Amino acid sequence: FACRGAACYRLPGPRGPLCVFRNQLPRRNDTYPAEPPPEEPPPGLATAAPPLRLGSGAALCRVCGCLGPRVCGSCRRAAYCGPQHQALDWRRGHRRSCGKHAAGDDSADAIPEHNEFLFPEYEILIEPEEPEFPADSSIDPSDEQGAAATSKDPKEQGELRATGSAAFQSLDEETLEAMAKHETEEDKIFQMFKERVAAEPEQIIRYCRGGEGPIWVSSENIPDEKDIPNCSCGAKRIFEFQIMPQLLNHLQVDSLGESIDWGTLVVYTCADNCGGGNEYLEEFIWKQDFSAGS
Repeated sequence: FACRGAACYRLPGPRGPLCVFRNQLPRRNDTYPAEPPPEEPPPGLATAAPPLRLGSGAALCRVCGCLGPRVCGSCRRAAYCGPQHQALDWRRGHRRSCGKHAAGDDSADAIPEHNEFLFPEYEILIEPEEPEFPADSSIDPSDEQGAAATSKDPKEQGELRATGSAAFQSLDEETLEAMAKHETEEDKIFQMFKERVAAEPEQIIRYCRGGEGPIWVSSENIPDEKDIPNCSCGAKRIFEFQIMPQLLNHLQVDSLGESIDWGTLVVYTCADNCGGGNEYLEEFIWKQDFSAGS
């Protein structure tokens, strides 16, 4: 969950106005059917029809989707989490549709669109990442340092080192200083990030639970192990997935003044999968910007 307000992203703390929750229902449960719904709509169903309110289960707020214990006093069907969202929905259209319930108009149950603070929904396509190099390739042929490091001939190693040293000695001090400034640690980290995502520049999530760690956009504000709190059950949290900056292009949050922003959002979850799937448990999210001054 994330706030749309750009001002909230200047709040202190590693996560800003962000929070993440985990819920792991088993395949067979009392909330969802065990089998997924068909991908194609039933014959004769209009694809452009607005989504209808769920016919069973807990009543959910028409505005935000949270638990809705409050109902409209007139139609007794529209549920809300509180008076603020009830008033908002009334001003945005429920006052016109409220009386349609008595006439049996199904469109009165349609979920309204509140784009001023709800993010648009999309389908996420999941694909495995192709290896950066073929399995039988251990180095980049264009990398001289890699070639030197893997050469078994001591004489050849010495010649390569001598060639590199002579090349640097031939450069004047001003050029070397400019190169050093250009090739800072920050540049290296960001360059690695760009090269890694270049194969799939449209990706919005990188998932690798318990395996390879996240790819960072900056050398600053990288958490240490002590910065990642243990789960409420006492188990350590491990890296599960990261949200990429490309997602910002799809959230419709740009504004003339300022907009929400991040370099990457990294999510750490309980290594023991505690909770039994019956409740939402808060996990840990770390927000990293492209640089400390951004």
